[in-house]
Amino acid sequence: MEGPAHPPLRSYGRLKTRTIKPRQAALMETLLPALRPPPGAFDPRAVKPDAAEVWLEVGFGGGEHMAGQAARRPDVLILGAEPFQNGVASALRHIDEAGLSNVLVHDGDARELMGRLPDASLDRVFILFPDPWPKARHNKRRIVQAETAAEWARLLKPGGRLRFASDWADYVDWSLLRLAADPAFRWTAARADDWRVPPADHLTTRYEEKRLGDCAPVFLDFVRT
Repeated sequence: MEGPAHPPLRSYGRLKTRTIKPRQAALMETLLPALRPPPGAFDPRAVKPDAAEVWLEVGFGGGEHMAGQAARRPDVLILGAEPFQNGVASALRHIDEAGLSNVLVHDGDARELMGRLPDASLDRVFILFPDPWPKARHNKRRIVQAETAAEWARLLKPGGRLRFASDWADYVDWSLLRLAADPAFRWTAARADDWRVPPADHLTTRYEEKRLGDCAPVFLDFVRT
């Protein structure tokens, strides 16, 4: 008889730091429940049948990129997952101020949300500046693993796109190795500027501008074959 399944290792750090500002705390109580994805397994297109595409942002941080992309593409439904409560509160402020109606927010582990989505249900996946876990003994906690690469391959439609970005050189190498090793993905880079220069549709966030890593930001774009 098999024992109980163990939950995956946490791929993120603290769940909360400073006290959430009153306005954002109010949005956590009023707006967040309306933006949470339906419980259990669900098809995103049942939520927004007229969506031209469905995108997922894994760990949206403060929500600037997610909200900015949603404002730029109101025809797209964006699913965002983030366990850090201060980040969720910040994202809700961005969503509220922009009056966005094409965002769903999962305030928890992205892997839990991914497990509830059907095959080939996504057109794009963003993994932007995730927790680097730079110490070798903690690398197993990184969100990019062979298992999550396989899960993104399951969720993306053929021709769908995945973007990973980081300013930690070792994490870039780590992610490139694991994503390129999955036959479902093709790295699109043809020259150095393809990973050194931010893509034309990228939105730079305040976190990215802080340059907290050990290298300039690197962008890896993949296509689901």
